[in-house]
Amino acid sequence: MKVVFLGVGEAFDENIPNTSVLVSSNKTNLLLDCGYSTPTQLWRYNPDKDFLDAIYITHCHADHYFGLPAVLVRMWEDGRKKPLRLICQKGFRKTIEDMLKIAYPGFSKKFEFETSYVEVSSGENLRLNELILSFAPTTHSLSNLAIKVSDGEHSFCYSGDGMFNQETERLYKGSDLVIQETYLLDEERIGHANIMQLIEMAKRRNVKCVALTHLNRNFRRKDIKRINGIIRENSSEGLKILFPNPFDEYNLD
Repeated sequence: MKVVFLGVGEAFDENIPNTSVLVSSNKTNLLLDCGYSTPTQLWRYNPDKDFLDAIYITHCHADHYFGLPAVLVRMWEDGRKKPLRLICQKGFRKTIEDMLKIAYPGFSKKFEFETSYVEVSSGENLRLNELILSFAPTTHSLSNLAIKVSDGEHSFCYSGDGMFNQETERLYKGSDLVIQETYLLDEERIGHANIMQLIEMAKRRNVKCVALTHLNRNFRRKDIKRINGIIRENSSEGLKILFPNPFDEYNLD
């Protein structure tokens, strides 16, 4: 499996696109989250109308799903016929459909490709071609389901937003990679994780590598040297830490 960081920014960063991750395996291309600045990143990486097989939305904040209308309507405009699977947490389908109606009224009826919705719950496993997807909640201001993606040999987790809790930690345990929103360094902000707590959790749960995303824009700008120092210090102790930029790739092999 290959992970591509299309965006790594928080909601209101003017320089870095919204956090969004692309998973590519032998048979499947899966997009994790699609915020309002994600579509152009996706098209820059691969503009093929048939490229994506599925999209998963972790929660209904704008920087995680407001890009869906543009992605779907461009697929239609470019002539897509291939079915697309939209995966979201239980009860979220109507929210997505209502947003599509507001963004481009009537267009979803014109689609020549099937959009099948799969609504999932915490603790559920879902097969997507050769991949197994699992889900667990984080602690956030809105209901958010972190996801684990496994190909049978390797696995990685993506948080969406929110602080990890006991259920999330069980999902993360032993993963090759955890992509976690870390809004601040060591401050506790309701609904968000931080870098130091992530490092402690990763060591406790035998996570091999973590990726820091969704950093507060001011913290990222002002404390870049401090962040890099912490990464060097903890990497020397055996935990691999990524501080990715848009379009960085990571291979799980």
